[in-house]
Amino acid sequence: MREYQIEQYELHTCKYRVRATSEAEAIVKLYEGQGEMVDDSMEFIQTADDYGLPVDENPELVAAVQKLGLCHDDDVIPSIRSIEEI
Repeated sequence: MREYQIEQYELHTCKYRVRATSEAEAIVKLYEGQGEMVDDSMEFIQTADDYGLPVDENPELVAAVQKLGLCHDDDVIPSIRSIEEI
């Protein structure tokens, strides 16, 4: 049997600490990379099914996945960023 490594898009939340004079400034500083992530604050929300492998670039894989019972009407194979045999 082969082994594969799959990257899946997921939504997470993280908490950051930022020193600022206002909430607005704190947001700007976070976007500029000036926030410090709070240890162990990352929390899984859900898989990101709006992102995925483009169907038109992977027709053989789409056909094989559909043959195995996964049906979808999207332009992507939901949540999958990449797959490679290892």
